[in-house]
Amino acid sequence: MTTAVAEQSWHVVVPHHARGARAARHRLTTDLAGTVPTELLDDVVAVAGELVINAVRHARPLPGGVIRVDWGVDAAGMVEVRVTDGGGQLRPSRRPAGPDALDGRGLQIVSALADRWGVDQDGQGQSVWAELGERAHSLA
Repeated sequence: MTTAVAEQSWHVVVPHHARGARAARHRLTTDLAGTVPTELLDDVVAVAGELVINAVRHARPLPGGVIRVDWGVDAAGMVEVRVTDGGGQLRPSRRPAGPDALDGRGLQIVSALADRWGVDQDGQGQSVWAELGERAHSLA
């Protein structure tokens, strides 16, 4: 996790299933509407959805068959989203996807929308996180 201190933070536990991404996107939208600019919110919701879907496809669930999604907004308006799962066999990384590929673009999308992203691992699982906001501030 970064050193930024969240002024506001939230979390939700969602099923380790595709419907978990929908639940996370809905909760993020509800909690952050009016807190961050609409354009930034759209990007945060897209990134969170990609990270949850990647956790469902490529990682084990946490105990109870769930994934934890955390997010926070710091005093400068930066948003951090963190998706924690039980880990997988491979460390999450961007991979090339050809024009006809049906999948494989999740972390490319995250890289395009986020200012920074990374992976933290410990003995209990892994968290993939992304920070968004600086690009949005520079476009304003």
